[in-house]
Amino acid sequence: MNNKKDIKVPLNNNPQRPSIIRFLILALILWFIINYIFNLFAEDKPLTVSYTKFKEFIQSDNVEEVTFSGDEIHGKFKHPIKQVLTTADKDSALFDAFTTIKPPLDDPQLLTTLESKHITINADEDNSFWWEPFLITILPFILIIGFFIYLGNKMRKGGLSQRLGGGIFGIGNSKAKRYKANRESITYDDVAGLENAKKDLSEIVQYLKNPEKFTALGADIPKGVLLMGPPGTGKTLLARATAGEAHVSFFNISGSEFIEMFVGVGASRVRDMFHNAKEEAPSIIFIDEIDSIGRARGSGLGGGHDEREQTLNQILSEMDGFEPHQSVVIIAATNRPDVLDSALIRPGRFDRQITLDLPHKSARKEILKMHTKHVPLDDKVDFDNLASRTVGFSGADIKNLVNEAALLAGRRNSHHVGKEDFENARDKILLGAEREDKINEKEKKVVAIHEAGHALVAMLIPDSDPLQKVTIIPRGRSLGVTEQLPEIERHNLSKNYLLNRIAVMLGGRVAEKIVFKEISNGAASDLKQLTILARRMVCQWGMSDKLGPVYFKRGEEHLFLGREISQDKDFSESTARLIDEEIQSIIQGVEVKTTNLINDHRYELDRISEELLKHETLDKEAINKILLDNQHH
Repeated sequence: MNNKKDIKVPLNNNPQRPSIIRFLILALILWFIINYIFNLFAEDKPLTVSYTKFKEFIQSDNVEEVTFSGDEIHGKFKHPIKQVLTTADKDSALFDAFTTIKPPLDDPQLLTTLESKHITINADEDNSFWWEPFLITILPFILIIGFFIYLGNKMRKGGLSQRLGGGIFGIGNSKAKRYKANRESITYDDVAGLENAKKDLSEIVQYLKNPEKFTALGADIPKGVLLMGPPGTGKTLLARATAGEAHVSFFNISGSEFIEMFVGVGASRVRDMFHNAKEEAPSIIFIDEIDSIGRARGSGLGGGHDEREQTLNQILSEMDGFEPHQSVVIIAATNRPDVLDSALIRPGRFDRQITLDLPHKSARKEILKMHTKHVPLDDKVDFDNLASRTVGFSGADIKNLVNEAALLAGRRNSHHVGKEDFENARDKILLGAEREDKINEKEKKVVAIHEAGHALVAMLIPDSDPLQKVTIIPRGRSLGVTEQLPEIERHNLSKNYLLNRIAVMLGGRVAEKIVFKEISNGAASDLKQLTILARRMVCQWGMSDKLGPVYFKRGEEHLFLGREISQDKDFSESTARLIDEEIQSIIQGVEVKTTNLINDHRYELDRISEELLKHETLDKEAINKILLDNQHH
């Protein structure tokens, strides 16, 4: 019995073909270079002259011999002539031979003239062939174009990117930035907050450090981890900290870096990136903004995108191709998990999904401390107060707040960053920089009444967020601002609380209507926000008595063009009319209550507006004092 195994060699597989093509092209280029240099530095080159100059040489009896070769005429001088080569340096040389081109028109007197001057006439056979100009001028371009076509076909098939190092000029190479494990890598100690996310990722860290611990129990570590959360919540930072905690190599790339003009380049880069990660296993691949390539295929009216879909298919194929012993984990980040393709987030691929929310108060305090480690702070800076006043700030927003405060402190030549710098930096981020243009007194009075209406309703109405300050200093697009600071971070919003928020938003418009008997466009932003809030109350939160606890798909954002056209409505036209009536009823009902409240406290409204015109900014203590004075009055 023959125990040798037959090895099948695939037909038409010539691994030397790319090398032969490269050799031929390099040889052709080298031949052109050598030929050019030889012609450039060749000695005893004849003098090239015009046909007219050639006849002048004949008339001056300085031509000894001529040779006809096709359209070319070569000759020798009886007496060498001196010819200037460069005008700048006045260099010259002696020439004893010349060459010229015979015009296409016949010159019957030429032979007679040559014979009369006793010039020796010779004739050579025309040795030029039709393929010589073709070889010199056209063939190189055909070879170059054919080479690019060959490369393109091979890259589409995916067979040449690895053999030629990613294709021509490395276009198929992965653009992932590689960070090798070192002692200076960031770890979880450098990430403030996100405790729940750290716990979920701790298993990944333990697996990368000691995979035998889990494989011995028959456990498979998740191949992919999807980090979901708003922008700036620390998805990239957490991924890098995971790699640093596990002390493994880290490959970082954005989803948009896979997409190129040529179809197949993205898939080639995916293959190259996964190949590199497997060679350096254990390792972590981090794909940021994966929704740019991982969106649902065939969505909307525009159909699909060949390059994006091929790239996505290659990612799915590579994730399925992992062997159990290959310690490679893919971490992806997105702020739009609702648009991802279902094949991407099914079990076996990105089967672990971790949500990163905006940091809560204690986390914001820790983030502030971390970003102010190297910032000289004034003693009056209160981290608890700053954390309370940065509700809705992400980690990136807090970092920007600290940087803006430091810039403002440097602008006023201070050696420390103080409380006022953080206050001004926060106002600049949320509201914009102070506008240089000043408004006239009439508009200023309207703005004062408008903001006084907001402030008065916020102070008087129960179960609303406490007032922090009110200002009529123009910032950004707003002419004035009323700021409320929540005492607690709310996760469940009651119907009464939402109605009170609508009342505060309507306070400015109602105050203008009561005082000036007319309304302005200053409430445009307020009306937009309260209408969105009322629509959610009716359509999404079931807070309508007439419609009841029913959910309607109305007012939702659709990322893909045409999705709302292709989906059927889940309610009738009569229900749509009823939804509009309920939204209008809620807003108008709150407006009536707000109008009655401001009419009952008209004196306080006028006093607050007067103080605003005088001081431009009032805090909650100043407004409380006005309300207390009125009670004593």
